[in-house]
Amino acid sequence: MAASFQAKPSDKGPFYHGTKADLQIGDLLVAGKLSNYKTDLKMNHIYFTALANNAGLAAALANGEGHERVYIVEPTGGFENDPNVTDKKFPGNPTRSYRTEAPLKIVGEVTNWARQSPEGIQKWREKLDRNKGEIIN
Repeated sequence: MAASFQAKPSDKGPFYHGTKADLQIGDLLVAGKLSNYKTDLKMNHIYFTALANNAGLAAALANGEGHERVYIVEPTGGFENDPNVTDKKFPGNPTRSYRTEAPLKIVGEVTNWARQSPEGIQKWREKLDRNKGEIIN
C-alpha cells in the first residue's frame, strides 16, 4: 500500500460518490475505470467526498447517459486526501474530497442534494476543458 495511505484523514463521513451508474446497496465501486475528465486516462483510484452536493456535481459531470445518482459509500481500505483538489489547488481539504485504491461499498443512496442548473453544468464543463493541469493519478 502506498505510503500516503498510512495516515488516514480524520474525516469520519458519511461519504458519498456521484455517478450515472445504476447500482445497488452492497455493490462495490472499484478503481480502474476511465476518467470522467480525461477520456484516455484509466484511474488508479476511486474518488469520494464527505459532501453530498459535491458528489451530486460529480454525478452531473460523469460520463454516461443514466440519471445522476449519489450513493452513500464506506471505504473498505485506507484513503487519502484527493491531491487533485487539495493543497496543490486549495489549502487543506475544504472540499472534503478523498481517494482510495480499495473498493467503496455502497450502503445507501441520497436523493436530495443541490442540483446544478444546465447552465451551471455547462460552465463546469468549460472550466474543465480549459484546465491544463495534469490529473494526479
